[in-house]
Amino acid sequence: MATIKIKQIRSRIGASIDQKRTLDALGLKKLYHTVEKEDTAVLQGMIRKVHHLVTIVE
Repeated sequence: MATIKIKQIRSRIGASIDQKRTLDALGLKKLYHTVEKEDTAVLQGMIRKVHHLVTIVE
């Protein structure tokens, strides 16, 4: 499968607890941290939930 790079671009302060847990599940612990994951339907759903806090790095 293809991989996708996800970068946290906004702070988790003020986000709901569900969004904070989603960031933790993605492996994003601090601002401007980047992780590389396999592109799956589950991952796409997680990104959609926190789309305003993360970006996809090309």
